[in-house]
Amino acid sequence: MGVTRIVPDLPVADVARAGETYRRLFDLEVGMDLGWVANLGPADAPAVQLQVMATDASAHSRPTLSIGMATAAEVDEVHDRAVAAGLEIVHPLTDEPWGVHRFFFRDHDGNVVKVVAHR
Repeated sequence: MGVTRIVPDLPVADVARAGETYRRLFDLEVGMDLGWVANLGPADAPAVQLQVMATDASAHSRPTLSIGMATAAEVDEVHDRAVAAGLEIVHPLTDEPWGVHRFFFRDHDGNVVKVVAHR
């Protein structure tokens, strides 16, 4: 299975303000900014990432962790495992207009985890 990244999703009230704060404090670059979520990291260490998120554009739940997979098929496989484990699916398998395939589940401690792959 190809896990490509594991990224914390920091809940914030203002994505632009939070992104600017973390960018300046830690000399990070903004890799992606959709207005409601931004991804930051150092230029010389692309595996190190932080996401700041005010809300989610299409899901009712905001994840606390994003786990990136190499392929959409692997996202589907993890989805099947989560269902088989009896975990609550809080956002169904979805192909999002911004180019990702994803779903969210709630773990046994109440954390919402996003599993995602770029399409």
